[in-house]
Amino acid sequence: MTLLYPLEAELDPDVRLQLLGTKAAGLNEMTALGIPVPPGFTITTEVGKGYRQTRTLPDGLEASVTEAVHSIEERLGKRFGDATNPLLVSVRSGAQISMPGMMDTLLNIGLNERSLGGLATMHGDQRFALDAYRRLLQMYGTVVRGIGGDRFQYLLSDLKTHLGQPRMLDSEVPATALEGLIASQLSLIEEASGAPFPQDVHTQLWDSIGAVFASWDNMRAVRYRRMQGIDNDGGTSCTVQAMVFGNTGPQSGSGVAFTRNPSNGDKQLYGEFLPNAQGEDVVGGIRTPVALTSNAAAPGKEASSLEASLPEAFEAISAYCTTLENHFGDMQDVEFTIENGHSYLLQTRAAKRTARAAVRVAVDMVSEGVLTKEGALLRVDARSLEQLLQARLPTQTELSAHGVEPLAVGLPASPGAASGRIVFTADDAVRWVAEGQDVILVRQETSADDIHGMKAAKGVVTAAGGMTSHAAVVARGLGKCCVVGCAGLEISPKERTVRLDNSESSEPLREGDLLTVNGSTGSVYAGALDMVASATVDELQELMEWADHVRRMRIYAEADTPQAARAALSYGAEGVGLCRTERMFFAQDRLFAMRCALLAIDDEQRREWLSELEQAQKDDFVEMFEAMDGRPVTIRLLDRALGEFLPQDQESLQAIANALDLELEEVTKAAERHRESNPAFGHRGVRAGLTVPGLYDMQLRAMLFAARECTDQGVPVELEVLVPMVAFTSEVEALCSVLNAVQQQVFPESTNLFTCRVGAMVELPRACLIADQLARYTQFFSFGGNDLTQTTLGISREDAGRFLPTYLNDLGLVARDPFTYLDEQVAELMGIALERAKAVRPDLTAGLCGDQGGSPASIEICERLHLDFVCAPLSQLPGARLAAAQARLR
Repeated sequence: MTLLYPLEAELDPDVRLQLLGTKAAGLNEMTALGIPVPPGFTITTEVGKGYRQTRTLPDGLEASVTEAVHSIEERLGKRFGDATNPLLVSVRSGAQISMPGMMDTLLNIGLNERSLGGLATMHGDQRFALDAYRRLLQMYGTVVRGIGGDRFQYLLSDLKTHLGQPRMLDSEVPATALEGLIASQLSLIEEASGAPFPQDVHTQLWDSIGAVFASWDNMRAVRYRRMQGIDNDGGTSCTVQAMVFGNTGPQSGSGVAFTRNPSNGDKQLYGEFLPNAQGEDVVGGIRTPVALTSNAAAPGKEASSLEASLPEAFEAISAYCTTLENHFGDMQDVEFTIENGHSYLLQTRAAKRTARAAVRVAVDMVSEGVLTKEGALLRVDARSLEQLLQARLPTQTELSAHGVEPLAVGLPASPGAASGRIVFTADDAVRWVAEGQDVILVRQETSADDIHGMKAAKGVVTAAGGMTSHAAVVARGLGKCCVVGCAGLEISPKERTVRLDNSESSEPLREGDLLTVNGSTGSVYAGALDMVASATVDELQELMEWADHVRRMRIYAEADTPQAARAALSYGAEGVGLCRTERMFFAQDRLFAMRCALLAIDDEQRREWLSELEQAQKDDFVEMFEAMDGRPVTIRLLDRALGEFLPQDQESLQAIANALDLELEEVTKAAERHRESNPAFGHRGVRAGLTVPGLYDMQLRAMLFAARECTDQGVPVELEVLVPMVAFTSEVEALCSVLNAVQQQVFPESTNLFTCRVGAMVELPRACLIADQLARYTQFFSFGGNDLTQTTLGISREDAGRFLPTYLNDLGLVARDPFTYLDEQVAELMGIALERAKAVRPDLTAGLCGDQGGSPASIEICERLHLDFVCAPLSQLPGARLAAAQARLR
């Protein structure tokens, strides 16, 4: 097995990504394209996987690494650890799927007391060499020895305070002060870890390689993979590359460039640049950078842009970006360093982007001839389209008219708007959200360790950083609104307060206070502001038309009200796949009637209250049919434990007793008879409908009378009656008898003037096994993903929160939440049901509803099973349409 490859190695494209990971694969391709990349080599992902299992590196690797380092030395004329002409290297991670900032990197490996003077002499700058050494010590201490980064940061902050300039930039710390800082860092490493910092450069390199491989399993990487649905069983590669320095003077710097705007998709070079800085300063948001282009620069700062200050380097980087986008056929995120006027590219990868940008870039690239329509459909993450339906704030002009002004304005790093309570740490964000609060995470800057808090929060605000900082890039990837570089922000983590207007006299905002963030404009407001409907994306309609042309499965909506049905049409639904009738009973007047019907002591009294409910349901169904205008409307008969409709308080029970002309004691005892220890598997669904006299009769009459009223008015109706919680064929047979009797009542003189089909909600393992019998009485199946999952796994959905997070997050016993992503064994049961049912009724149609219905991963399984439709919540309808097309293409 080949353990490592030089960056210039010629590799088959099919194995390049698999062996090298995204970062090194990009370096390999850039090298082949003739783009200047510092020389280096990559230890493969296979070695990384082995290290995870054994915590040892394979025999022969050390000799291969030594030989590869020697090759770099020969190319550059430098020597690793040399006292006069030292070679320094970086050690970087690289997974097969990009995980920006989640794993570890070390820079300046090879620097020690012996080579420090040589580096200073080479560059003619002692301060530069000292700064490189203190960066190495901090990285080595945190990544290799596991010392908290805050301890190193405290040493630096304490030094600045001692110098009397606590707000000074890192680049302004004088050389003499850096010497003292380095001595403190060396002492900290030895005291905290029990061993001194290694002066042997080969030990530094070997330690760093092991730490990078181990970083696959750090908590932030594990959390990120879980959030993004990435397989946890892989491993990272490790790239060792010669250092180039962006902090060697005014002709140097580092930056990040996007080949298009990652927020809105505009075709223009977009990014930021920090003069006289290393790349970590840009991504980490430690300093606020300047724009790449003069047009994007703040008014009066055009001359500081890269385009104006280093025009030759700007032209070179622009040309490289164009070459890379054309080569990869996708928008790229490029990291670069300029050392004394010479440009080097350190990374290229497919750029993280907002849903708005993803849609626009995909459609534009079809117009430009870069992508086919099919390629464009596969380029957009179906899960992200839900972001496009997010609300936004009114314009500032509209807000100002009502006396609302921003307390602070920063950079609009990720679009959208959100309100929530202020928290200052990622852990607090997770905790507050678990307690039911919406939060805004407020930080000086974010790091990869904050990923879980950013995921939980509604929005993010940072005092420092630019449009390509960690906070900005991650927020765009997560679909969170974000404002960065909010210069007026004065955060006191100790006091848990923040001042937003830079005024000592103003009252600070405290943890728990409400804050509103506008990531589209960069404005931050006190309090919770009202939102308005989301803006449209012109290109989305075109992309959806392509998806609709490709996909095979129909996309239905979950809609329990006429208003929801009308909204579903605007999102592209082809019908209503699940109308939960029990939710129609929770309006106050209807709930009272339902309670009286359930607690009535005789059939006549029950019929009186059911008649009131029938009229209300009929009116709702008429509106649903009118909204759908001949499209399918699947109405599920009542499927709720009856005890859940009933009150327990004396006042409500007394009101029911008065209405039924009964004693309170009688009503209380009747209500108690409906109480169940396990209502999810008790008196619900078809069991309740067949045993409570008149209950399902009422619902069926409401449906049929509504259908008749609509057809009499020329409105076409396609009604589908869904029978829930079926366990026995006899239940469906009995329900069909009830339906036939009701049809005779509603249509005594003629046949139906509309389509009416009966379906079984297949949500029990037994129902899957008797699917052939059920198919004799039904025309369609709707697999109830929620209940089929909990009955197959033996996990109560309501109680899963007690242990499932531990299974997912701590023990790693399951890879995904089975109530969000369709479990493979649940899918296997569905496959058995389909095979048996279609043997009896080949034209039977089937689909999936429930929480998994809008999940792209679940939709892909549905395509493999050849289901006819999926049913998704309103906000997931565009994503479901796209996911169905992607599943067909794959």
